Amino acid sequence: MSGMTELEPPIRQMIDAINSRDVASFLDAFADDAVIDDWGRTFTGRDEIAGWNERENIGVNSHIEATDVQRDGEAVRVGIAVTGDGYNGGGAMTFHVADGRITRMVITG
Repeated sequence: MSGMTELEPPIRQMIDAINSRDVASFLDAFADDAVIDDWGRTFTGRDEIAGWNERENIGVNSHIEATDVQRDGEAVRVGIAVTGDGYNGGGAMTFHVADGRITRMVITG
């Protein structure tokens, strides 16, 4: 993963957790009131994020490779390649981080 060394620790933690199927570490990367926006569908707080994760992420054996990293102010956009038993293809995740945790993650193409 070429861009992994450039990523903030909670973003690296989240990607590592997905790839190692570590649900607890995945959830711990997020703030208690974090939001995931997955193509306009929003999941707020750890309980909703845990459900999304089970249905659409670690629960379907997703594997994520970071392909590039771009910053725009506080936003960190990570280009990704996804494989697994769910979505397979490219895309991007844009993160906002505060106090050592992800506060917002927006998934787009």
